[in-house]
Amino acid sequence: MLGNALIGLREGLEASLVVSILVAFLVRTDRRRELPKVWLGVGIAVLISVGVTLGLTLSQQALTFQAQETLGGSLSIIAVGFVTWMIFWMRRVGRTIATELQGGLEKAIAMGSLAVVLMAALAVGREGLETAVFFFAAAQAAGETTGPLIGFLIGIAIAIVLAYLIYRGAVTLNLGKFFTVTGVLLIFVAAGILAYGVHDLQEAGIIPGLTTLAFDVSAAIPADSWYGVLLKGVFNFSPQTTVAEAVVWVLYVAIVLTLFLRPARRPVSGSAPEVPAETSADAPA
Repeated sequence: MLGNALIGLREGLEASLVVSILVAFLVRTDRRRELPKVWLGVGIAVLISVGVTLGLTLSQQALTFQAQETLGGSLSIIAVGFVTWMIFWMRRVGRTIATELQGGLEKAIAMGSLAVVLMAALAVGREGLETAVFFFAAAQAAGETTGPLIGFLIGIAIAIVLAYLIYRGAVTLNLGKFFTVTGVLLIFVAAGILAYGVHDLQEAGIIPGLTTLAFDVSAAIPADSWYGVLLKGVFNFSPQTTVAEAVVWVLYVAIVLTLFLRPARRPVSGSAPEVPAETSADAPA
């Protein structure tokens, strides 16, 4: 549940900050009449995300065991691709996202009402679709939907409250540090999802080595113990891990964590200075 809450917090805060940027821009430029169009776009994005989640869940139930494992494993790997892209994308554009969104909204307003709705839907929809795939992968790994759903809802609820407080100026959040810390944690969560996806594909017979274990610590860490459940819930840790799962986990963490933590390039001489990542009511993102 904690891993799901972290994903929900990260995705929810990104989506909430996008909305707060758009709303703050319209309020500040005295164009409140455009607000209903933005909220309509946000609502459409949410409905599409929920629809995708339900579609994946219902379609999976009608499949054979092998097809279920193939679908679950494939979507787990896709979810890892999403989270990897997300943490590097936010690391790259986190300081300029407000300017980009405001510029895009300005152009959409000039084009007409439909463009404003579409722009808002697309801006929020990416986070929603990522969350839908994450939720499905998490539910597959947990073997049930209640725990992952509660985790995601808790994370999203906290994200909405944080975004609102930032918008109202009640709190100031250093988004650079926040996204760095959550990015590191998400790398380990994603590594667990990737390993689980490989395990699913092994059960489907697509990847060999299902019975070739790298280690078996089920005697020391029973799957039904509180710490076994905690490790499973946060990192998708399995006491019985195959060689293929262990290899992809180690390679993913070693490569992605190294790239993520390496120092960002400094701006070239003469370029505009970076804006501090402190977020307040005047700069909600």
